Amino acid sequence: MSTVLELRDLYVEFGPGIVAVRGVDLTLRRGEVLGLVGESGAGKSLTALAALGLLPRGARVRGSVRLLGTELVGLPVRDLARLRGSRISLVFQDPLAAFTPVHRIGDQIGEVLRIHERPRPGRRSARRRAVELLTELGVPEPERVCRAYPHELSGGLRQRAMIAMAVAGRPDVIVADEPTSSLDVSAQAEILAALRQARAATGAALLLVSHDLGAVAGTADRVAVMYAGRVVESAPADTLFAGPRMPYTVGLLAAAPRLDAAHALTQIPGRPPAPGEGNGGCGFAPRCPVAGPGCASTVPELELVPAGAPPAAGATAPVPRPPAHTRPPAGGGHLVACLDPGATATRTAADLYPTSPPPRPRPRTPVPASALSGNPPLDAPALRVTALGASYGTHRAVHHADLQVRGGETVALVGESGAGKSTTLARIIALTAPESGRVEVLGQDTARLTRSGARRLRGRVQMVLQDPAASLDPRMTIARIIAEPLEAQGAPAAHVASRTAELLAQVELDPRTAGRLPHQLSGGQVQRVALARALAVRPELLLLDEPVSALDVCVQAGIIALLRRLTSAPGSPACLLVSHDLAVVRQLADRVVVMHGGRTVESGTVDAVFDRPRHPYTRALLSAVPVLGPRARRPRPVRPLTPWEDVDTSTGCAYRGSCPVYRRLPAEHRLLCERDLPSPPAADGAACHFPWTDEGMSLHNRPAPEEHPPAAQ
Repeated sequence: MSTVLELRDLYVEFGPGIVAVRGVDLTLRRGEVLGLVGESGAGKSLTALAALGLLPRGARVRGSVRLLGTELVGLPVRDLARLRGSRISLVFQDPLAAFTPVHRIGDQIGEVLRIHERPRPGRRSARRRAVELLTELGVPEPERVCRAYPHELSGGLRQRAMIAMAVAGRPDVIVADEPTSSLDVSAQAEILAALRQARAATGAALLLVSHDLGAVAGTADRVAVMYAGRVVESAPADTLFAGPRMPYTVGLLAAAPRLDAAHALTQIPGRPPAPGEGNGGCGFAPRCPVAGPGCASTVPELELVPAGAPPAAGATAPVPRPPAHTRPPAGGGHLVACLDPGATATRTAADLYPTSPPPRPRPRTPVPASALSGNPPLDAPALRVTALGASYGTHRAVHHADLQVRGGETVALVGESGAGKSTTLARIIALTAPESGRVEVLGQDTARLTRSGARRLRGRVQMVLQDPAASLDPRMTIARIIAEPLEAQGAPAAHVASRTAELLAQVELDPRTAGRLPHQLSGGQVQRVALARALAVRPELLLLDEPVSALDVCVQAGIIALLRRLTSAPGSPACLLVSHDLAVVRQLADRVVVMHGGRTVESGTVDAVFDRPRHPYTRALLSAVPVLGPRARRPRPVRPLTPWEDVDTSTGCAYRGSCPVYRRLPAEHRLLCERDLPSPPAADGAACHFPWTDEGMSLHNRPAPEEHPPAAQ
């Protein structure tokens, strides 16, 4: 395959000594997918932006970036503009910020055609072509999407429209910067499918920048791992995921949560160096469990891992390095930047790094009567939601939601974006009468709460928001932020001070953090502060809204370990976890409630729902989760979740428009799905007329229709 993009000895500097990208070598061949992974701050996005000449003002680039033989470093802006869109294009991480808010989607896609195509098409012709591009990418209702403004579309639709704009000029290289970030699993599957379709239509190579290791594993042909501004390992995807050799890569892969089981997560001690730190040797040496004497002073080069090389005897004697002229070009074989690549050949991540133990089964005890008011029954749950309904204006966001959380239990509420999870959570924390249905918090019906009663109850219920940085006062120190809930309850100053110090230790933050401001902390540290603040008043019910969605995999592993300890300790609060990351849910939850279209469609223990899902929607949702590992170990392709347009779902089961079971039913049994709404599920069950059974996970294995009469559950 011919080379379409080549980066050689690329440096990105932001001032004297502030080097963010250091000597990166990458090669992208025609039709190939290269995954670029690493922690936040590793230099992935800067490397991608440098390839397009889109670095922020003040950045200085050294080295070479060649696109189809043309050197881009130092190329005049006018010449770069001619290449962007026609030869190389970018899919931005945040399409809402990238699209112009005052122009329709179709006009913005058509603008690429009007700039780069000759003869130049008219606006109407360009708009028609935009509809065709969206149709090719499987976007539902492409004409409506073209007429829409960016804010009128969901995140997944905006991202697919961004991909359509990126491929409009039929480029040779597509750079996708975190294209699946903050999307639910089905939207992620759709975006990855759209990228595959875009590559098939244009023959373009793809540089996929992502911290989602599962997405990279299922998409990339080769993977390059970055750390502290350098590429530290590069190999074919299957080779890398089956046998990583750089100690950092070993820890990175083992830190990712898996969907198949709750397992011990690796935690790499320490933190990545900031730009400009540790330039004298291997950037990973301060965190490396096998670092030798030479690692702090010698910068390792990317070198070929010899096939069948025996593992090193120890980590103190570096493996002899071949002469520089024998080193293979970047992109060939399995390359590792490590002075002792054999040190990991016979060791697992558990041998190298500390791990957080998997969650232990906890006894289920009822909430004590002393913790509840109004003399409720001893077995009253900490939270019970029954037949909840909620609307925004004329839009019915929640039709019928049921869930309960018992004392000491963690229940996860999952589903796609728009399923009604966040609305359900908002109605719970409001502590007011719901539009319909019933919400009981710590034994109290919220419809009957007085203003003073709601104020007293609010201190016993705390919430951790999805974006903690936006919820913390930027002018307050960390100590004041944690102490504020205690001060609001009138706690003595001495108790506030001791409790604040206790909480900092509990969430594993340095005591010196107390005097800092939120912007001086990392994302993981800010999330720990938000947890400490929520725990300050010793709540009995903790509501967690996507607590790790914005964190990279290593920081995420630390927060998951922290949440495991906090929720399994004696006297821990009951927790309701709202998340679209099903692999994280598997690590934290005891029970799962699945929502679709504003309704609860399945609930049960985490093992039952994940291993033996009964509702077709749950099965589709789980199958959309990318699996980390070599291709040979991955399950069958995901089922599409896009509805069929010829099904009217105004009556009967709302999911049947996407349901593979409904499509394969005999006509006389389809009538039940078309006419009757399935009954809400019991504590363990599915709201489905034809649920999947333990005897068979396929419709082919189910009893014949006449032997299995339809019955609502």
